[in-house]
Amino acid sequence: MRYTFGLIGSGNMGGAIARAVSLTLKDGILADHSPQRAQELAAELGFSSGTNEDATRESQYLFLGVKPHLMGGMLEGIRPTLASRETSPILVSMAAGLTIAQIQQMAGQKYPVIRIMPNTPVAVREGVVLYETSANVTADMMDGFLNMMSQAGKLFHLEESLMDVGAAVSGCGPAYAYLILDAMADGGVACGLPRPDAVRFAAQTLLGAAQMVLETGKHPDQLKNDVCSPGGSTIQGVRTLEQRAVRAAVMDAVIAACEKNAALGK
Repeated sequence: MRYTFGLIGSGNMGGAIARAVSLTLKDGILADHSPQRAQELAAELGFSSGTNEDATRESQYLFLGVKPHLMGGMLEGIRPTLASRETSPILVSMAAGLTIAQIQQMAGQKYPVIRIMPNTPVAVREGVVLYETSANVTADMMDGFLNMMSQAGKLFHLEESLMDVGAAVSGCGPAYAYLILDAMADGGVACGLPRPDAVRFAAQTLLGAAQMVLETGKHPDQLKNDVCSPGGSTIQGVRTLEQRAVRAAVMDAVIAACEKNAALGK
C-alpha cells in the first residue's frame, strides 16, 4: 500500500475530511467522478489523485464519500479491485442512512468498516465526527483512524441505532446554525450595521455561546436565563422568538432530517 488515506468522492463533505486528514499526514490519494476536482483538491493538500480503482488498490483506509443512492453502484465498480487485494482495506463510510451491514453487502465481503457521520466544520478543526465500527475492526485499526482524524475536531462513539438521529443534530446542524447566523446578521443590517460587521458579530456570538455550554456544563436554558435581565431587551427578543415558534421549528427540522436519514437506507 502506498497511501494511508484514500478517498472516493471529493465533494463538499469528502473535501472537508481530506482537509482535516491533511493536517496529520501527507500520504493520501483522492478520486472523484470529476477527475479535475480530485486533481485540484489533491494539489491544494499535497495528496495524489487517481481513479477509484487506484484509491481502492493503494489505500489502507478507504473513505467512501459518495451519496447514499450512488454507493451501491460505486462499490460494485470497485469490487474486483477490493477482492484482489492481499490485505483487507478498512472501509470508512460517511453515507447517511446506510448501515455497516449494507456497506459490507454492497462491497461483496465483510470488510472492516468504520461508519462515520461527520460535519463540514471538520475542515477547520471544529467538526463533530460520530462513529461506529464493525466487529472485525481491531484496536490497531481504530488507533490509526483516530490518529488520522485527530485534527478534525471531536470524535464520539455512537451506537449504530442512534446514528441517524445523531447525524440529524450534528451532521445537518451547521446548516441550521448558518441560517440562524444569517438571520441575526440580517437583523443587524436592518438596524444599520454594515453587513461585514453584522456577520462577524453574529458568528463570534454563536461561537462564544457554544463554548459557554461546553466549558461551563450549564444547561442552555440556564445560560439563556442568565442573559435575560428583568425588563431588558434580551427577554423581549426571546419572547419574539417564542411567539414565532422558533424552538419548535428547529426541533421539527431535526426530526425531519432524522426521518430522511432513516429513509435513505431503505
